[in-house]
Amino acid sequence: MSIPTFALAPFAQDWRASRGRLFAEPPSPTRGNFQRDRDRIIHSTAFRRLAHKTQVFITLEGDHFRTRLTHTMEVAQIARALARGLRLDEDLAEATALGHDLGHACFGHAGEEVLDDCMKPYGGFDHNAQTLRIVTKLERRYAEWDGLNLCAETLEGLVKHNGPLLRPDGAPAPRYEKAGISRYLLEFNGAFDMRLTEHASAEAQCAALADDIAYNAHDIDDGLRANLFAPDDLRDVPFTRALLEEIDARHPGLEPQRLIHELTRRVITRLVEDVFAESAARLDALKPVSPRAIALAGAPVIAFSAEKWADLKILREFLFTRMYRHSAVLPVWRHAQKVVGGLFAHFRAEPGDMSEPWASQARARDEAGRARIVADYIAGMTDVYAVGQARRLLKGGAGPD
Repeated sequence: MSIPTFALAPFAQDWRASRGRLFAEPPSPTRGNFQRDRDRIIHSTAFRRLAHKTQVFITLEGDHFRTRLTHTMEVAQIARALARGLRLDEDLAEATALGHDLGHACFGHAGEEVLDDCMKPYGGFDHNAQTLRIVTKLERRYAEWDGLNLCAETLEGLVKHNGPLLRPDGAPAPRYEKAGISRYLLEFNGAFDMRLTEHASAEAQCAALADDIAYNAHDIDDGLRANLFAPDDLRDVPFTRALLEEIDARHPGLEPQRLIHELTRRVITRLVEDVFAESAARLDALKPVSPRAIALAGAPVIAFSAEKWADLKILREFLFTRMYRHSAVLPVWRHAQKVVGGLFAHFRAEPGDMSEPWASQARARDEAGRARIVADYIAGMTDVYAVGQARRLLKGGAGPD
């Protein structure tokens, strides 16, 4: 059976020209390299756990709010759409999108913040670096290696979808100057060069923009459905005000449920259209003839326009105030921090309370090594499992305030 091929742009990644995997494997007769990477991510334990990890933690019952898994699926759909429209490799864009959140801890950003604080003396906690640990070390499924043995292009996308990590002189890029670069990431890069001074592929850049589009749209959706703010509140944001006026003109008096959906779909559509227009202009100016030209361009080629980026900044400020720091959210945020912080302290003192092989590995390490094992263990927990462990092991069960 032959693997179907499609006409790609000259600057698209070609799976047949992949730089390969850390551990060489024979090719598949039915799937390209990036298809195999996508499938390995979907079948991983870390991917399944996303179904029970929080996206935005809110104190409401209901099964219609996003989890990390539903968010990831939305990102993958948008990434494929962007890649297809720009004649890029859809499988690589999708694989990057599906794997981009594997390293997030339980309880969303609240859990990640406290885990980073706990790990500050030992190099901190960064979800992109944790994703790399998962796909190269912590997934233990295959007989011949740890991790998923993904292609270099997929690994680069997972690590660098937000841009280069290092300056040409080897110093951390601006966004990493304060926190520094994960030691594990640098060590792995020494064994398998991920070209940390260069931009990731156009496909990975599609995944990064798809992430921005998806979470802005679904945070509006979830926030409205949770009654954290009302549609009229979004008239204070220029971008959403224009969309609401468009809906009012076309569908006056629309019922709330349909209004929310119409707004959400228009947010996604306008942002995707903007990315297509801005990216086409950048590609036309650059005229890249190979994937290397994208990597060495010095700036992203898949991007929002300056106007839309300014709109999104105002929208994010609105969501931060009205959703992420809403009075209904903060008690659960504090509870999540108490659970994660309590479990970290407990497992460092009593590593035997972790399941195997984590307990044995932690007991065999020095202080820093034990802390990293504990962080790996907690980061892999689902929200429900973490709460259960806190109730079992912590004084008072780390119950809500």
